[in-house]
Amino acid sequence: MSLVLPGEIIAEEVLPTIRVLLARELSDRGLTQEAIATHLGVTQAAVSSYLGGPPRDDGPIAGDPRTRDTVERIADGFASGEMDSYEALSALLDLIREFEDRGPICELHEEAMPALQGLGCDLCVRGADDELSTERQTLASVRAAARTLAAGSGMAAFIPKVGTNVGMALPDATETRDVAAIPGRIYAMGDRVEVPANPEFGASEHVASLVLAATTVDPSMRGALNLVTDDSLLDAARDRGIDPLEFDAGYEGRGERLRGRFEERGGVPRVVYHRGAFGIEPITYVLGTSAEAAASLAVSLVERATGQPTSE
Repeated sequence: MSLVLPGEIIAEEVLPTIRVLLARELSDRGLTQEAIATHLGVTQAAVSSYLGGPPRDDGPIAGDPRTRDTVERIADGFASGEMDSYEALSALLDLIREFEDRGPICELHEEAMPALQGLGCDLCVRGADDELSTERQTLASVRAAARTLAAGSGMAAFIPKVGTNVGMALPDATETRDVAAIPGRIYAMGDRVEVPANPEFGASEHVASLVLAATTVDPSMRGALNLVTDDSLLDAARDRGIDPLEFDAGYEGRGERLRGRFEERGGVPRVVYHRGAFGIEPITYVLGTSAEAAASLAVSLVERATGQPTSE
């Protein structure tokens, strides 16, 4: 895979789009092509091509309202003489900085370099530090866990109607955004398990609440996923020597209640479940020291529950 610098995205995608939009806004305000060329620092022939070429009014850059606001502000300033090139450049740099931090430039960069997906362009904003390395490892574990679930035989039958998710917390996680998961959840499509997106931090509130409760009691238990509650699955866990822990299905104060149940048990079991409630589907959570460990255990339990040869 090619290495693509964010500066290349700016030079090849962002600036050409902004120049076209700005040239057209200035033309609409009555400026000549020569005057527009002077403001943009390009040739008059380039301005002519901007005005006569296909519109650039869609895509992540042109379609962002912040682009339209900045372009119109600069065009008004140039047309009225109230803004000079220094002030216009300052406005553009502010826009680009916004776009680099989890914005359209980040989106385009991830398209050009899929290995960056889910990192929110932290590499560009923060640099390659130890914390970012841990985040990458966490995202990689969730990504691998999702693939494990998708490849697991018989998994689709154990995906809840509301979908499932797999998550993993950063060390010393304290809030939902410290837990990586799959945006939009994972769904069963017939007998297939579909993973709709790459993992991101803060993508799942329910899995995060469980993981955060677990890590408070046992910091090593950082991964979890949810399946349907089924007696065959719980029996498979008991066959593995795991004593599943039941908890109340209500959402209110769930994290605190789970933490209390873990403390009563004297640790965090690998399987916890509830039997559902009005409007709440019965759910079983499988935990592990990582997202991958939780997914491997989940596949093993499903194989046992369905009488398949296990991959243990």
